[in-house]
Amino acid sequence: MHQDLDAYWMPFTANRQFKKSPRLLSRAEGMHFWTPEGRQVLDGIAGLWCVNAGHARPRIVEAIQRQAGELDYAPPFQMGHPKAFELAQRLVQLTPEGLNKVFFTNSGSEAVETALKMAIAYHRVRGEGQRTRLIGRERGYHGVNFGGISVGGMVANRKMFGTLLAGVDHIRHTHDPQRNAYSRGQPQHGAEFADDLERLIALHDASTIAAVIVEPVAGSTGVLIPPQGYLQRLREICDKHGILLIFDEVITGFGRLGSPFAAEHFGVTPDLMTVAKGITNGCVPMGAVFARQTIHDAFMNGPEHLIEFFHGYTYSAHPLACAAALATLDTYQEEGLLTRGRGELAEYFADAVHGLKGLPHVVDVRNIGLVGAVELAPLAGEPGKRAFSIFLDCWESGVLIRTTGDTIALSPPLIIDKPQIDQLVGSIAEALRRSAG
Repeated sequence: MHQDLDAYWMPFTANRQFKKSPRLLSRAEGMHFWTPEGRQVLDGIAGLWCVNAGHARPRIVEAIQRQAGELDYAPPFQMGHPKAFELAQRLVQLTPEGLNKVFFTNSGSEAVETALKMAIAYHRVRGEGQRTRLIGRERGYHGVNFGGISVGGMVANRKMFGTLLAGVDHIRHTHDPQRNAYSRGQPQHGAEFADDLERLIALHDASTIAAVIVEPVAGSTGVLIPPQGYLQRLREICDKHGILLIFDEVITGFGRLGSPFAAEHFGVTPDLMTVAKGITNGCVPMGAVFARQTIHDAFMNGPEHLIEFFHGYTYSAHPLACAAALATLDTYQEEGLLTRGRGELAEYFADAVHGLKGLPHVVDVRNIGLVGAVELAPLAGEPGKRAFSIFLDCWESGVLIRTTGDTIALSPPLIIDKPQIDQLVGSIAEALRRSAG
């Protein structure tokens, strides 16, 4: 092992394997990374679902540099700085109607914790303090803090960490390969999976449930796309029983599906919505929660000099993050990136990923907007190993993909062009063919 790699305990990484054969990135621009040796690597996953406008965009770089020299930090408790208010105003112009309050955090994980706390506190301030139960979904991913892994449903993220939060339950996931394998866009079958929420309501009683949290498209678990009518049905059930609906849009926000947010893409507006990643193009850590006016206003009671919501972070609305986010929004707007992942480009991407059907080990292909997934049959007794070997093969051929279990996930920067789609998917096809040898 390289001694100079020893001190760093890496996140979500096979540390021993990595340190024997490191994969280092030293520079990035546009659609590409470069290794320290100068090898160019096509970024097929937008960094980590976050670099939606591509790397090292001049407007964003300049905004961060300028901000560091002007106002490096401002305390967010009982104080403010102009860019925080400007950014909030800009953001609510993009959100679905009604989601017009913004609370800033520093990551998707923090945004989820914030939304869960808002939901429970909201019911309490309006006199229904017994509504404390939270409902997540199997195979859901909501970050890695205790609230997020409690409502999350990815087993490996949960099993090591004790009993987690009390009073959490889960509806079933929507993956149904028997009926929906190789769906283009939203699968036809499965709206009725939303009715599983009624089962939990019958078990626990609606009067105990604060909120339901789901990803509109489940990303980290392997790109599970909601069946037609499913999200609409979840919204109806929540409305019927007075339960808040939270959308985790950390991955789907800021153009990934060809709309500013998945809520607009699917025509379903939640009560709270978490975002991060694409809000600053991945350049400076930042997250946010969008809340309905009615949720915000429920807290605005009591003496005016008292804090209404005892929650926040030292780095909420950090000046560098706000500067990066404003420049990111400008870049998205100037280049039409929030809607680029629809229409002709999305169709081309869909054709490309579905062209992998029939190649060795492929058992399903899923896509929506500029998100794709290729599910592989696992190696007997070694789950995850087959996809990881494809990941390593693609890396060697100059393409960066992501794997989760035995699923390859693709989420390229929204600036990708057709030849780059060909290169991305072609590298996977070649790796799959080699794997059959």
